[in-house]
Amino acid sequence: MRSLAGFAMQGRSQAALAAAGAAVLSLMLPLVAVISSAVVALATLRQGVREGLMVAGISALGSGALAWLALGSPWPALGFLMVLWAPAWALALLLRTSRSLSLTVLGAALLGLLILVGIHLGTADPAALWSQLMEPLRAGLVEGGTLAEADSRALVEALARWMTGAFAASLYVQFLLALFLGRWWQAVLYNPGGFGAEFRELRLPQGIGFAALALIGLRLWQPESLWGFELLLLLVPLLLIQGLAVAHGVRHTLGAGAGWLIALYVLLVVAMPYAEVLVLGLGFADLWLDVRARVARRAAPGS
Repeated sequence: MRSLAGFAMQGRSQAALAAAGAAVLSLMLPLVAVISSAVVALATLRQGVREGLMVAGISALGSGALAWLALGSPWPALGFLMVLWAPAWALALLLRTSRSLSLTVLGAALLGLLILVGIHLGTADPAALWSQLMEPLRAGLVEGGTLAEADSRALVEALARWMTGAFAASLYVQFLLALFLGRWWQAVLYNPGGFGAEFRELRLPQGIGFAALALIGLRLWQPESLWGFELLLLLVPLLLIQGLAVAHGVRHTLGAGAGWLIALYVLLVVAMPYAEVLVLGLGFADLWLDVRARVARRAAPGS
C-alpha cells in the first residue's frame, strides 16, 4: 500500500493511472474502490485542490477509455467520477481547509443525508424499489429451499424498509474509509504517526448524542416512522467511529501493545453485531464522559 501511494505521488499521470486502474478493477473487486478514491484524496491533501481536481479529471478520461475497451461503453467513468472521486475530493478539501478530522467526519455524514434525501425525492416508494432489486435473491432462496415463499416475502419486505438508510450510511462510510486511507498514506510518506494522533483526538459534538436520543425516542413513540429510523442509521457510524477513536486513544495513553487493537478489530468481524454495539456504546458515552481525558488523568504520574 505504501508503494502504491509513493507511486501516485511521483506525478499527476501516475496518480491518475493508479486511481483509474483501481476504479476499473473495482468492477470485479468492489473493495478496491476505496483505494481509487484514496488516491484522489491523497493528491488533494498533499498537492492542493486544483491538483486533486486534475487527477480526478484525468482519471475519468483514462477509466472511460479502459471501460470502453473492456465493456464497450465509457459510461462507467461517469459513475466513478460521481461516486468515487468527487466525494473523496470534497472531503479532502474540507479536511485540508479546516484541519479538523471531526468536522470532516460530520461532512461525510452530511453527504449521506443528501444521498438519503435524494433517493426519497427521486423515488416515490424506495421500499418498493429495493424489493424489486432483491427479487432475484428472494427467488433464488426459495428455489434453493432455504426459505419458504411466505417467509422470503416477509424478509424482503422487512429489509426493504431500512435499505435506503443503510445504503446512504454505507456510502458515506466508504467515503470516509477512502479519506482515512488517503490521510494515512500522507502521514506514512511525509508525517509518520500524524494520522494516528489525529484520529485519537477525533471528538464529535454532544449534539450527535442528543439527536440519537431524540430519534430513538421517536422510534419508540412511532415505530412506523421510516424517516426517524433512517436518520438513526446515519448516526450509527458516527458513534462507532467515535468509539474507535476512544479505543485508540486509551490504548495509546496506557502504552498497551498493538495486539490489543488487533484483537478489537478481529472481534468487530467475528463477534458481529455485539462488538459493534459495545464500541458504539463507548462512543456514545464518551460524548459526555470524555473517557480519554479521564484515563489520561489516572495514568498521569502521581495521580
